[in-house]
Amino acid sequence: MALMETRLSKAVLGINPSPTEATSSLANRMRRDGIDIISFAQGEPDFDTPPDISLEAVRAVVEGYTRYTDVPGMRDVREAVAEKFGRENGIRYTPSEVMISNGGKQILYLLFRTICDPGDEVVVPTPCYVSYEEQIRLSGASPVFAPVSEDRSFRIARDDIEPFITPRTKAVILNSPNNPTGAVCEEGNLRAIAALAAERGIFIVTDEVYEHLLYDRRKHVSIAALGEEAKRNTVTVNSASKTYAMTGWRIGYAGGPEDVISGMITLQGHVSGNVCSVAQRALLQALRGPQDAVAAMRDSYARRRDLMVEKINSIPGLRCRKPDGAFYAFADVTGLFGKRWREGILENDLDTAAFFLKEAHVAVVPGTAFRRNGYVRFVFANSEEDIVRGLDRIGSAVASGLKD
Repeated sequence: MALMETRLSKAVLGINPSPTEATSSLANRMRRDGIDIISFAQGEPDFDTPPDISLEAVRAVVEGYTRYTDVPGMRDVREAVAEKFGRENGIRYTPSEVMISNGGKQILYLLFRTICDPGDEVVVPTPCYVSYEEQIRLSGASPVFAPVSEDRSFRIARDDIEPFITPRTKAVILNSPNNPTGAVCEEGNLRAIAALAAERGIFIVTDEVYEHLLYDRRKHVSIAALGEEAKRNTVTVNSASKTYAMTGWRIGYAGGPEDVISGMITLQGHVSGNVCSVAQRALLQALRGPQDAVAAMRDSYARRRDLMVEKINSIPGLRCRKPDGAFYAFADVTGLFGKRWREGILENDLDTAAFFLKEAHVAVVPGTAFRRNGYVRFVFANSEEDIVRGLDRIGSAVASGLKD
């Protein structure tokens, strides 16, 4: 083992596998063994990509759009993204301030590698998406975790961030609606955070991949739209994955200051080159085509959210706030701690997730993966039937498999 470790870089040895992917992999392995697993672990829409988008991809292949494209993305695709930012987000980007990449994850990786040097810090409000921490570390910078209180429904505010800013801070990352909590950062708080970034001379990285999955008439606000100063300090990250059920297409995009975007494009040129030409044509159709499917998916998620939260709160020992957006329910499971089951005592959320998987055959992701112990994340991008079946199983397991 020691010999193997010397063959790998310190950077790679210093990162951890994605807990969400690890949980999904274990659930899939149990399925292959013949066990009926219901998974609330993978954050992926259960809808097919809308037909008009898929048909445009087929046309692209037939018409020969199968060659290299410009590294930043096809010109008409970047124009469509700039139009989208203006139309939906109120941000005026030119095509030179926009780039296309291989999903939101690669955008974030390129961004941190572009703006961060060793010794820099990035403030990460928690609970947070699992890949932020590792991508920041790979850039040579250090993540600094800023806990956000559940008392405010996990909605981030300036005073959550400010105590963690130091002379080494390079950026703060926002994710609204949030993964894993579904919390939406309200406009007043965004304005205060934009002012803080301007005062301290730091970047804002805003991950807005769930912007269209909002409930209870909530409105998405992009922080870069809150004035020229906010725009100068902000890189806006998005993708087609969640909005258009295009997870497998691996296509994302970003808008931001031209010098930062230019640096990211240069890096992408050496890391991956251009994005798949066929996927770019699909994105073009997604952005400029009909949006009916987006609204239909959102309405379905809203019904599933209400059903899931109601079912979770009916189980003794579990407690869950209704999320503002995204398709995640972040449930407090501390009411189960201290109870015994056949493999021991439930002492934390890792134990609880293992209990759900082994006793109820339901996969969830422990909150520790998102830097918040005491919770587990449920995904409601599943059929209503599976939501009922899965939570009924957990309810039965809690009732019959746990003892004080």
